[in-house]
Amino acid sequence: MINGRTRLHVVANGTMTGQRYIDEVLLSHVPIFRSAVGDKFVFMDDNAICHRTLAVHDCLDSKGIQRLVWPARSPDLNPIKMVGMLWGGKLLVETILRQTRTPSSVHSQRNGFKLPQQLLDNVVQSMIRRVECCITLHGGHIPY
Repeated sequence: MINGRTRLHVVANGTMTGQRYIDEVLLSHVPIFRSAVGDKFVFMDDNAICHRTLAVHDCLDSKGIQRLVWPARSPDLNPIKMVGMLWGGKLLVETILRQTRTPSSVHSQRNGFKLPQQLLDNVVQSMIRRVECCITLHGGHIPY
C-alpha cells in the first residue's frame, strides 16, 4: 500500500474475532491509509468471518470508509490471497534460510519476513487482468 507495508500482525492468544479485527487492525491501520489516499480510498479485505461481522460493518460505516464488495468465493481477485499463496511456498522457505539468526519467538519473526516490494507491487498491478479474466469466466477460477 502506497509503496510500503505495515508490520506483520501476529494473532496471539486466541483467534481473530470481529472485535479484535476492529481493535488491532482496522483502527490501527485503515485511517492512516485513508488519509494518505484521500477521497478515492476504498478499503479491501476479504470474506473472512471476522471481517464480515456486524460490528466491523458498523465500525467502517461510522468512519465513512467505503469497502470493496467481494463475491462470496473470490480469492482470485484478492491481492492479499495471491501474496499469501506466494508467501506460503518457496518464498517462505527462502526467507527463512536467509535469516542470519534463529528467531526466538513468533513476534521476533516480524522483521525477518519481508517480501520484496516489487513483488507486492506486481501482484497489486495484476488486479485489472484478474478482474477481467474473472468476468470472462463468469466468476470461475482464474488459472495462474
